[in-house]
Amino acid sequence: MKLLSDIIYKVKLEEIIGSTHMAISSVTFDSRTVKKDSLFVATVGTTSDGHLFIDKAIENGAIAIVCEIMPENKNANVTYVKVANSSYALGIIACNYFDNPSEKIKLVGVTGTNGKTTTVTLLFNLFRSLGYSVGLLSTVQNKINATVIPATHTTPDALTLNQLLNTMVEQGCEYAFMEVSSHAVDQNRVTGINFTGAAFSNLTHDHLDYHKTFDEYIKAKKKFFDMLPNTAFALVNKDDKNGPVMLQNTKAQKHTYGLRSVADFKCKIIENHLNGLLLNIDNHEVWVKLIGTFNAYNVLAVYAISILLKQDKTNILTALSNLNSVEGRFQYIKSPGGIIGIIDYAHTPDALKNVLETIKDIRSGNEQVITLVGCGGNRDSAKRPVMAAIACEYSNKVILTSDNPRNEDPEDILNQMEKGVSPVDVKKTLRISDRKEAIKTACTLSKSGDIILIAGKGHEKYQEIKGVKHNFDDFEIFKETIKTMGI
Repeated sequence: MKLLSDIIYKVKLEEIIGSTHMAISSVTFDSRTVKKDSLFVATVGTTSDGHLFIDKAIENGAIAIVCEIMPENKNANVTYVKVANSSYALGIIACNYFDNPSEKIKLVGVTGTNGKTTTVTLLFNLFRSLGYSVGLLSTVQNKINATVIPATHTTPDALTLNQLLNTMVEQGCEYAFMEVSSHAVDQNRVTGINFTGAAFSNLTHDHLDYHKTFDEYIKAKKKFFDMLPNTAFALVNKDDKNGPVMLQNTKAQKHTYGLRSVADFKCKIIENHLNGLLLNIDNHEVWVKLIGTFNAYNVLAVYAISILLKQDKTNILTALSNLNSVEGRFQYIKSPGGIIGIIDYAHTPDALKNVLETIKDIRSGNEQVITLVGCGGNRDSAKRPVMAAIACEYSNKVILTSDNPRNEDPEDILNQMEKGVSPVDVKKTLRISDRKEAIKTACTLSKSGDIILIAGKGHEKYQEIKGVKHNFDDFEIFKETIKTMGI
């Protein structure tokens, strides 16, 4: 229980009707989860308006309401708090309710189109190997040391986020590493959170179904850096033209990393193989088990963040050499017959291009590259023909298939993808909407030494069709297929 006056501390208040000297049992922005003596925050979401559920929240036991518009009919036993922006207020309220856990832990946020999951997961594993108690908040999963907590969003809502951080603090975590999505920044899910540092990986075409324009997407990412205090560090990829943009208005201490630019933290690829990379990081050679140029960036970011968190350079480099790749990120498997399968989450044009360029760099040239790719439904449709065109450019054969069609017709998605297939590439392109059948076909078309890239889902263990999630794991289905076919 906490007093309402303490919970709304530092919230910009426009009007209060009723007493704030009341004990609150819980805070929620979902009227269905309201309990006796709850505070209900009426937020305006992308699909619903919490103001429409204020009466229901009071009926379910709410004794205090935070809202942007005061209801006409007020309950005399309820306190009403008017604010300019409910979701912004919710961020501060969530921090207060859980005693501001982000101030009791060294929290680093990583943002960017690609590389977030790999970077935070590698950081989590590295700091665990250095003997620290660590928390992780990622697209794949949330973790508190060895305990796994399933993830539903790249960045949780403000209440869930603060609750997780509070649990991490209670369990003795000294560090936490989290992905910060553009949606989360725009929706104020990280408002009020105290970050020790932030890192930016890159910015490419994605989420324009939500942000509408690339400029709005950039602004959402930049807002994260603008909110950092002067005690934090801001680290950006200088090789990405948007890296310096992120630093323009930040109060944080500015740092850069890169493979091509003059930067504070430098890396050079010496060798690039299917079993790993030999890198020169700040004049020290280190072998890592990750593959490809994009992973050299991820490893360099991890190194730089670790240095900025005052870790010993030798210990960091030693730990980096022992880290394994992240599930669903260039996950490599070789069949008994010599067929190579690569499972990757690549679901944007840039990510797909990075993976295929990596395959191009490490292939001998005598084998086929067979790419299986789809695009998610109810998401940015502009990237669909672009991704098909990229797959055709770098592959000997391409199979266009379903990803998560969600509420769209898979065939409509494939029709849009096919618009990116040039007349010269039509003969090497197939369309098979059934993803399992597409994987089987890719295996049938391959021979020893060939490389099959199964892109788009990576770590996901489901396929979402018409609002229903069905069990589907690319990695397991590929393994099952090569075993059944005996290849």
